[in-house]
Amino acid sequence: MREEFSGQAAIVTGASRGIGRAIALALAREGMRVVVAARSKDALEGLAEEIKTEGGSAAAVPADVAREADILSLFARTEELFGPPSVLINNAGLGLYGPLANYSSADLDRLIAVNLRGSYLCAREAMRAMIPHRRGDIINIASVVGFKGYANQSAYTATKHGVVGMTKALAGEAQEYGIRVSVINPGGVDTEMVRQSRPDLDPSELLQPSDVAQSVLFLLSLSDRAAIDEIYLRRRSGTPF
Repeated sequence: MREEFSGQAAIVTGASRGIGRAIALALAREGMRVVVAARSKDALEGLAEEIKTEGGSAAAVPADVAREADILSLFARTEELFGPPSVLINNAGLGLYGPLANYSSADLDRLIAVNLRGSYLCAREAMRAMIPHRRGDIINIASVVGFKGYANQSAYTATKHGVVGMTKALAGEAQEYGIRVSVINPGGVDTEMVRQSRPDLDPSELLQPSDVAQSVLFLLSLSDRAAIDEIYLRRRSGTPF
């Protein structure tokens, strides 16, 4: 990661487990001051303590990205603790699956609120914090279903397509301010969400959360001249799901 990120503030949503947790640890080990956000207070506080034990800097801020008030409080608290964020990792996500014909509108609304609206509002607040400083990185964590489709995942797929589309539009909008916006689309990752949605998959054939974290560090290592809009991260061998 670029040296100037050391000591800067980063926000990681959905940080209590899985991919978000791995990213938070990776950023802290690179010297960033990390605000970890999710709904699970106990898990967040445990992660923040782990980072501090390793010599890093972290703060736990419980937040539900489906609630705009929580997002506003998250960014205000970050600025209060560590200053304006230089990095936002939009990772919070929810998976609710099933055949479209039987799918409830309540589940659809919940998915949109977390996966799409939550990511959008967090990106909005990051832009507001970053524009005055004319720098920053917004990295959205979507999914292989951001450009593919799988049976019984139509609602989830729609939200991830939305995150990819938002990223592409915002990347152009943010460019004039020196802000980079990227999306990572991982294939199957060994997380609780994937184990629940695809119990048929062999865990040995899945990516690890640390693989996604390494992709985040790669994006943050780019020179000021370079930007990457989209990464599709898949296994080197085996089924490219």
